[in-house]
Amino acid sequence: MDYELVMQELESLGKERMKKTYLSNGAHEPLFGVATGAMKPLAKKIKKNQPLAEQLYASGNYDAMYFAGIIADPTAMTEADFERWIDAAYFYMLSDYVVAVTLAETDIAQAVADKWIASGEELRMSAGWSCYCWLLGNRPDSEFSTSKIASMFDQVEKTIHDSPDRTKSAMNNFIYTVGISYLPLHDKAIETAKAVGPVEIKRDKKKSSILLASENIQKEIDRGRIGFKRKYVRC
Repeated sequence: MDYELVMQELESLGKERMKKTYLSNGAHEPLFGVATGAMKPLAKKIKKNQPLAEQLYASGNYDAMYFAGIIADPTAMTEADFERWIDAAYFYMLSDYVVAVTLAETDIAQAVADKWIASGEELRMSAGWSCYCWLLGNRPDSEFSTSKIASMFDQVEKTIHDSPDRTKSAMNNFIYTVGISYLPLHDKAIETAKAVGPVEIKRDKKKSSILLASENIQKEIDRGRIGFKRKYVRC
């Protein structure tokens, strides 16, 4: 399938209700409002196709950009490609759920995520922390340096409350993910979650939301899900 045909297919799958939901979360025109689940049959037909993914991502259409992440071939992407993708990721559903997810399937994931975390830019930092969540939730514990993850916890504890909102949210998810999926620092995750306490996320024209990693970790402990790993990063 070529670019034009894929865009036609995505447009046919669009729903006004989903479009409104995406817009309320930070997406902007152009977009069709395609539910992610509705993209799966199309993705199965195409499988991995990096040149097509690049065309779709460059379109600026939110649904096309999201679909690009599904059909991308991460092993064909360089650090420069990921920098280009994160530059175009204008809100968190692209930075954290497209770019970070795709990056998490590469060998350069930690190196690139580290640079983004240190960047001082809200969505780059958010994508960096989110990438670690995708990595830790999927890869064996042996692939990570325990001392490095522990030092990242220290950074979270010191800076989370002064960080931009999307970065705060990703940092909070990092605490939760380590607590569930990275057994060597399960106890430290619980300690850090308690030390951090409630994390306030402000929302435009809406009441602020409060994130509490300690409660969410405890829920997973109660469900017997400690040590959980996803089989796949991307759906």
